[in-house]
Amino acid sequence: MEAIIYTTNTGSTAEYAQLLGKELNLPVYSIKQAKNNVSCGSAIIYLGWIMAGEIKGYKKATKLYTVRAVCGVGMGQTGTQLKEIRDKNAISQSIPLFTLQGNFDLKKLRGMYRIMMNVMVKTAGKQLANKVNRTFEEDDMLDMMVNGGKRVSLENLKVVTEWYKSVF
Repeated sequence: MEAIIYTTNTGSTAEYAQLLGKELNLPVYSIKQAKNNVSCGSAIIYLGWIMAGEIKGYKKATKLYTVRAVCGVGMGQTGTQLKEIRDKNAISQSIPLFTLQGNFDLKKLRGMYRIMMNVMVKTAGKQLANKVNRTFEEDDMLDMMVNGGKRVSLENLKVVTEWYKSVF
């Protein structure tokens, strides 16, 4: 593995990339920085933020590098939505996919993403708040929507580091 490359919006994915790079002793670059630092075709781990099931920057990364694993960072619980994310992004079954729960701060979002998430928080948040017998995941999602939240952690990366150490 030659590098970890990421695309971030509010910083959660960058935080995860830095933590992972430190754990695996690999250099870490944003997709913009990688252009000047990582050769085309190099084997990488790609991290991108999730918006409506799409891992941002993934398609671009696959055109430039040999993606050996993918981490999608979003609001959902770590390790969830794997089938949906894999299908939506056409990620081959041969490529390990990990989902990681990131931070949520509406104030850090810009432009249309802020508007979209504002609407989502109001509509989905209201539905969740009114739901009887919410699951742990639903309670966590509601908490993030209402109060924001910091969810980036080394613990969430444990499955990624274990995979890497078992393969490389």
